[in-house]
Order: sequence, then C-alpha cells, then structure tokens
Amino acid sequence: MTLEALRATPLFAELPEEYLGRLAANVVPMHLAAGDLLINEGDQADDLFVVISGELDVTKRSGNAEIPLARVGPGAIQGELAALERGRRMASVRALTPAEVLRIPYSAVRDLLSGGPDAALGIIRTIIGRLRGMESALRQREKLAGLGTLAAGLAHELNNPAAAIRRSVEELARAIDERNALHPPHELMELSPTGAEAPADALARSDAIDELGDLVGDYDAAAALVDAGWTIEQLRAVFLDLDPDTARDAAAWLAASAKVQALLGEVRMAGDRISEIVAAVKGYAYLDQAPVQRIDVRRGLDDTLVILRHKLKGGIDVTRDYDPNLPEIEAFGSELNQVWTNLIDNAADAMEGLGTLDLRAERTDEGGVRVSICDSGPGIPPDVAAKIFEPFFTTKPPGVGSGLGLHISHNVVVRHGGQLDVETEPGRTCFVVTIPPTLPAASPGEGGDAQPTEVLTDGLADE
Repeated sequence: MTLEALRATPLFAELPEEYLGRLAANVVPMHLAAGDLLINEGDQADDLFVVISGELDVTKRSGNAEIPLARVGPGAIQGELAALERGRRMASVRALTPAEVLRIPYSAVRDLLSGGPDAALGIIRTIIGRLRGMESALRQREKLAGLGTLAAGLAHELNNPAAAIRRSVEELARAIDERNALHPPHELMELSPTGAEAPADALARSDAIDELGDLVGDYDAAAALVDAGWTIEQLRAVFLDLDPDTARDAAAWLAASAKVQALLGEVRMAGDRISEIVAAVKGYAYLDQAPVQRIDVRRGLDDTLVILRHKLKGGIDVTRDYDPNLPEIEAFGSELNQVWTNLIDNAADAMEGLGTLDLRAERTDEGGVRVSICDSGPGIPPDVAAKIFEPFFTTKPPGVGSGLGLHISHNVVVRHGGQLDVETEPGRTCFVVTIPPTLPAASPGEGGDAQPTEVLTDGLADE
C-alpha cells in the first residue's frame, strides 16, 4: 500500500522501482484527526510528508492573521523545501478532515537524491510551483497589509491636527463670547500689537509683564498682552487716562482679542499640517500621473518621511544630506517611493525607536542618483546579510515578517536598471540604492503598455 501511495504522488511517479522500494522502507504512516497540526510554521524541519487521504489546509501567519495558501489532498507532498534546506518551516499544515499521511525522514530523501536525476528534478519542479503559489498569495496579502500600515500612519498623523482644530474652534467660540461681553474705549479697538512676539529672554518677559501689569491693573491680562506682542510704549498713552475699572476691562478685552488671534493661528497651522500630509500622500502615490516620468528623488524621500513620521517620532533623529544639483531621473515614481518606505521602515524597526536615521542623495558620474539610507541599529551579521534579498528570508518570528519586503525592493531597483547594496557593521547599516538616469530599453516605456510592478510594504525589519 505504501508503494502504491508513493507511486501515485507526482513527485515519485517516475522513480525506478529500486529507489521507490528503498524509500518506502523508511516511511512512517501517520493518522491525523480533523484539526491535528502536521507542520507548525517556524519549527525546525526534519521530514517531508505525502498525503494519502483526507484534506489539509496550508496557512502562513501574517501579523495576527492566518493566511490560507492552499488546500491539499491525496498525492500532495508537504514540507519538502524546508526539509531539504534543513531550515525552519515556512508555513503551517493542519488536517481539515481525518487524514492518512506518510512521513519521510530527511535521511531517506537524501538517499533518494543520490540515486539519480529523476527524483531531484521532480522535487525541484514541486518546490518551484510551491514557491510561486506562496509568493502570489502573500503578495496579495502584503499589498493589503501595506495599505493598512500606511492608512494607520496617516490616520495617526491626521488625527493630531484635526483634534487641534476641533479644540481651537471650541475655545475660539468661548473667547469671542467673552470678548464681545466687554466694552473697551473705542480707540483701543483700532489698535494692534506692534511687537512680533513675546521677549525671548525670560527675565525680559517678566519685566514687561510687571510694567504692563502696573499700567492696566491686571497681571494675568498683562501676561497675555506681552505674549501677543503688545508693548508698554504702545499702551501707555491710552491707559494713563483710564480709571482703574475701565483699564482692567480694556486690558481684558485686549487679552481676549489676543487669545482669539492665537486660536486662529492654531487653526491655520493645523490646516496647513493637514494640507502638507495630503500633498505628501498625493506626491507619494503619484496620483493622476503617468506610471513613468521624470522624478525628483528628494521629493520622494521627503514624502515618505511624512508618511512614516509616526514611526520616527520620539527617539529617532533624521538627518538629510541632498545634493542641491541632484538630477531628475526616469522612473516608476510610486514604486521607488515604496522602496524608500521599506528601507526607512526597516531602519526604524532595527533601531527600536531610538537612534539616528541618515538619508543621503547624490549624483552619480553617469547622471543618475545614489541614495543611502543608514541607521544606527545593531547591524546585520555577515551570514544574514548574504541572504536578506532572498524571497521569504526573515529573521523575525513567524507571523511578524514575510521576508518579501527587501526581495521586492531589490526587484524594483533592478527593474530600473539599478543596484541595491547593503553595507553593515556593528552600530551602523546602510542600504545604498543606485539608479541610472533612464530606464533600461527593455523596460516598458511611458506608453499605454506600461504595467507597474506589484510592489508592497513589508512594514517590518528584515534585519
């Protein structure tokens, strides 16, 4: 029965009888109940499995979700890639129904591969098909996850100025009512402060408040007047002729007017902040623009910093060193912006919210641009640095990183005819992106046939 089951598996269908018998002698039959876990993502791989009967579900963790990759039945082989690599399981497999499975130890597979090319080619075909299916499913999932990450960041950034506007408008209504209840001398209503702002020196400010307080009879109002730019010289001529009660009312009216102006300034600043974010998003996504065009890389980097500002606040200092004569380049602008997003997001995660992020953009001798994105994180070990652009490679725990972010970023840069390199040492890691001035001739041009590569933000540090 074991021989027949192995023969029914496409992977072993063409295997000579001698090798098939040797393989069958080493397999271990397994019985799974519905819900039993056959393979757990992240575990060390030692065996591969052949499904004899029943149905099993293949899933991969992404954040808090289990992403379905495939549903397999009789004849399917599972766990072959990780088993051959002796690495960690890349996905989980769970029985949906009662199932019969054959467990094949790694030692038996190694013996099989040494027997001839047929089995090796069959395993390679199976691995390629499995990787294509997994990457396709994860691309779709990560595309949505990337949009979710950006949406969450934008919601956070927009919420602050929106809340400031709501708060200022509420206070503004009260301030206007308070001011309207007062009736200052008519000549005061025609005046405006001559000072630009309050004295920068604390002692000078205190002295100014004391002077105005003596004049107007209300030191709280005097403090508001000084902060609004009023000076003793401007008000002395008016207030010296007022009785104490009228002077206090007049000072209160001027202070209320100053508060109204300050609140209007806050609303204006918050509105400008929202406009800045909206403009950054529009520039980041290249909305209503052709896929390929001449772009300014500096603007793309700045727009990306705005999008990711919520991750860079607090303990991360950002420095920018842009060549003022940086040339524009021909590129898929939105794709390059997502490369910057991946690299900056990874850098922020590597520093765990504390450190320095250095951005540098310079002209190359060929007329293109070179962008360096450096962080003060712990660095990348040499054995890890050699693999970081491979698909599905990640040092993060299962469910945290899919290992596609740097792989896709690398593909985007290569598509532009450029190069993505990593330079790392303890305490500093730099990703260096070099892009030529024009797209390679083989790339789609600016015509209607241009199809941007499906790019996504991994949102996680592959370091």
